[in-house]
Amino acid sequence: MSASERAGEGAPHTKRVPWGVLALVLLTGLSLVRNGSGEFNVGPPQPASAAAPNPGGAPNAAFPGAPDALPYAGVVRVRIPALQVDAPVIPVGLDMSGWVSAPPLGDPNLAGWFIGAVSPGEKGTAVIDGHVDNSQGPAVFYGLGGLKKGERIDVQRTDGKTAVFEIYGVDVVDKKNFPGDRVYGDKGAPELRIITCGGEFSEGNGYAGNVVVFARLAQVR
Repeated sequence: MSASERAGEGAPHTKRVPWGVLALVLLTGLSLVRNGSGEFNVGPPQPASAAAPNPGGAPNAAFPGAPDALPYAGVVRVRIPALQVDAPVIPVGLDMSGWVSAPPLGDPNLAGWFIGAVSPGEKGTAVIDGHVDNSQGPAVFYGLGGLKKGERIDVQRTDGKTAVFEIYGVDVVDKKNFPGDRVYGDKGAPELRIITCGGEFSEGNGYAGNVVVFARLAQVR
């Protein structure tokens, strides 16, 4: 078992941050927003309007054939076949300033699982974040805004199971008016959010928003 697996297995999952509190913390965006470099001639893809989640729906609760929720387990890797993403995942919490921590900026192929929420596959909304770029070039979630409804995300867990999520929406949200309830609201079944920075970029303020992928548990392998 790797160090990251041991860290995930021992995560303090019994003390979860209420989403109402976290939504306030995220009003100015995740910490990775502050670290985006934006030093490229062509920016990351932005979500198409057709990819936006259906407003007001509860897609996971009505998802036919959805598997039962899984028990808690740590996270090992995240794979997004449509983007050729295959990245190790480390546990992250809140930093000293109250921001959701991001993985170290120097490793472009690394994602973080927020241990203040549920683990992927449990009932509720799990959160994985990662950088869109760094000073060397695109990072793990650079292509996130180009994902489409129906594409899959595989999350490998420390219990040997892989939770497979189906994307039902991709959106970009304003970091200054982060819609915490809409992004993190409990749909009554296992869901996943993958988040990176996106939207317009300025040298003074970084990225103006967050790209958010909305997905629901579709299969367990």
